[in-house]
Amino acid sequence: MRVSTRVEYGVMALTDIALHSENGQSVSTAEIAERQKISQKYLEQILPQLRQSGLIKAQKGLRGGYRLSKPADRITIEDVFNALDDGILATMDPEQDDGTLRNSINECLWGKINKELADFAKKKTLGEFLIECRETIAEGWDLYVI
Repeated sequence: MRVSTRVEYGVMALTDIALHSENGQSVSTAEIAERQKISQKYLEQILPQLRQSGLIKAQKGLRGGYRLSKPADRITIEDVFNALDDGILATMDPEQDDGTLRNSINECLWGKINKELADFAKKKTLGEFLIECRETIAEGWDLYVI
């Protein structure tokens, strides 16, 4: 499955905000851009969508930036996808079933894949995702003791 860079970077930015604002501090666009190697100008187009969807809050001022607007375990992946690209989880338009191979493939393959993705996105929370990210990051560290 291929998602747009808007969704990819939006998920990355939201995850970065969640990981770095756990103690109530805000995360600036510049910090996210530097850590994740994303264009700051592009982030400045994506973050307002996350804010307008109620997933993050913006704080102005010297220590301004973004933080989650609610606990990570109350944000689903579906919320994130819908904020960034509401077409990802859209169901295919049912065509008249005329017994063609195309209709069978749409129903038996693409329809089922889409349903699995939608079910996953509804059930998986950002909080669960963060736990998995932390585990993956921790596994990536090599520890050498001399």
